[in-house]
Amino acid sequence: MPLKLTVNNVAATVDVSPDMPLLWVLRDVLNLKGSKYGCGIGVCGACTVLVGGHAVRSCMTKIGAVGSQPVTTIEGLSPDGLHPVQVAWEALDVPQCGYCQSGQIMTAAALVAKTTNPSDSDIDEAMRGNLCRCGTYQRIRQAIKLAAGVKA
Repeated sequence: MPLKLTVNNVAATVDVSPDMPLLWVLRDVLNLKGSKYGCGIGVCGACTVLVGGHAVRSCMTKIGAVGSQPVTTIEGLSPDGLHPVQVAWEALDVPQCGYCQSGQIMTAAALVAKTTNPSDSDIDEAMRGNLCRCGTYQRIRQAIKLAAGVKA
């Protein structure tokens, strides 16, 4: 059954089961490879995208549940890579291996969009489900504060 959705401001129709995880629609059907498969059970955050402006785990979100809400992936966050979170990530040299970074950035972008002047506890709460095996958590926190215009 064809499903209509909007991904990165582009209308798409996909012929998949409504039970298919959004991650597989993005990666395998729409060829958007920025969202990563990590754990498959929604605990690592590597697959995080924005659905209706909210950070969601795309490995656990069924495509049928998306409805008319717009989906934004790391590829669509900023056409030129100049979203404040992306700029801060680069300025502070946040990633090491980089595998988790698209999910980290998408979660951070959702936080910065809804929370002005986020505190350390705001950041820790928003980011707690995003795992980074390289341990760049301090740089992640600093980058979020920089992106939000908060003194780090």
